[in-house]
Amino acid sequence: MPLPIIRKTQTLAQSRFFKIEELHLTFSNGVERVYERLPAVGEQGVIVVAVNANDELLLIREYAAGFHEFQLTLPKGAAEPGESLEAAANRELAEEVGFGANDTRFVKRLSIAPGHMGFTINVVMAKDLYIHKLPGDEPEPPELVLWPLAKIDELLEHEEFFEARAIAALTLCLPQLLRRSV
Repeated sequence: MPLPIIRKTQTLAQSRFFKIEELHLTFSNGVERVYERLPAVGEQGVIVVAVNANDELLLIREYAAGFHEFQLTLPKGAAEPGESLEAAANRELAEEVGFGANDTRFVKRLSIAPGHMGFTINVVMAKDLYIHKLPGDEPEPPELVLWPLAKIDELLEHEEFFEARAIAALTLCLPQLLRRSV
């Protein structure tokens, strides 16, 4: 199926992190529509599923401005210009939880809300951890929460752990995590 033809693109608003565009489209059957979207801006993001030698998942409790509350989630952040996804994951771990990883592996790129946003996040799995702390960019350091792999079902049901990106990342890595803890 051919992509719709973009007849016109107009920027409606822009901030430091977001741009809102209006797309005037013509579909292959002649139907015309106007869509609004948030196209991707900036560098790619990573979300890190990290497990320590005690078979514990490294989580953070951090402020979520969209909800004005603290939430339990996975370490994440944007890559720096020219930085690989694996290096970005390693740096985010050091900034947010004070660990580095000798083994980082790309798992999968995830879209967030493709009907309206061009943003993606890349799942990276991190193992063979060591202590490595870097200063972060958060206004307050996130709280490190260690969660036993044996209690993953309880994490998925926990009321503070409901970010879709974190749930998807963890679910993608579960088969490998569960093999590890056997």
